[in-house]
Amino acid sequence: MRLFSLAAALLLTTACAHQQVSVTTPTSPPPSGQVSATDDAPTSANTVDPVYARIPESDTTARPQWLKARIAAVLAERKRNPITRILRYQYEGKTVYYQSAPCCDQFSQVFDTKGRLICNPDGGITGKGDGKCPDFEKNKTNEKLVWQDPR
Repeated sequence: MRLFSLAAALLLTTACAHQQVSVTTPTSPPPSGQVSATDDAPTSANTVDPVYARIPESDTTARPQWLKARIAAVLAERKRNPITRILRYQYEGKTVYYQSAPCCDQFSQVFDTKGRLICNPDGGITGKGDGKCPDFEKNKTNEKLVWQDPR
């Protein structure tokens, strides 16, 4: 039985050892210029950003000037992943604006109607923000999308 196992292992090792597979990725677009079901080879031209089936309509009513300036600043930078979103909520009886974090361990921000930073409710190394509004997620109400990066 031991001899059989040794022979099987040797056979498998030698059968696979000398075969190599070469994989190439084409970098030119398909002949038609568009990717379709009839094209034979994959192409780099078919890589696109995801498009969501339903993009919520932004509430553009009465955007304060400071908020317009924040939006312009985001658009002046390179596109972020995930994209920046600004939402309006009611929190502790007041209207507030939440701006999503640019990435990873960075803080999201909550501003009052004058554009003053109230707190960072999430993000950071712990994911729990700066601790100044630990109940924000639980107590925010009346969510309205104000703006999201369209790029």
